[in-house]
Amino acid sequence: EVQLVESGGGLVEAGGSLRLSCAASGFTFDEYAIGWFRQAPGKEREGISCISRSDGTTYYDDSVKARFTISRDNAKNKVYLQMNSLKPEDTAVYFCQAVTTLRSQCTLYYEFDTWGQGTQVTVSS
Repeated sequence: EVQLVESGGGLVEAGGSLRLSCAASGFTFDEYAIGWFRQAPGKEREGISCISRSDGTTYYDDSVKARFTISRDNAKNKVYLQMNSLKPEDTAVYFCQAVTTLRSQCTLYYEFDTWGQGTQVTVSS
């Protein structure tokens, strides 16, 4: 059974930092690229970053580029999202998910229908 558990969210002032963690189980972790998604109130879920299975290739949406850093530890079945210079518009529930790979590049198309509960990030102005 696929399980994804996100943690590390919280309330932070604009300009602050948070580090999110994603613990994955129920699938062969190092065979999948992993992505981070977020859903703000009243908006659809959007993909913001992903990391490849093993060579560390990453992708960032323009909205988070140069502020967020994704990383993974395959020995621990975990993925992290270091978020710096946070803005009020980063306020959302953040989720991780396995994503597809196309020509060795991770995408933001998710593999499984199962999602975790997410972790709330709130950035005050």
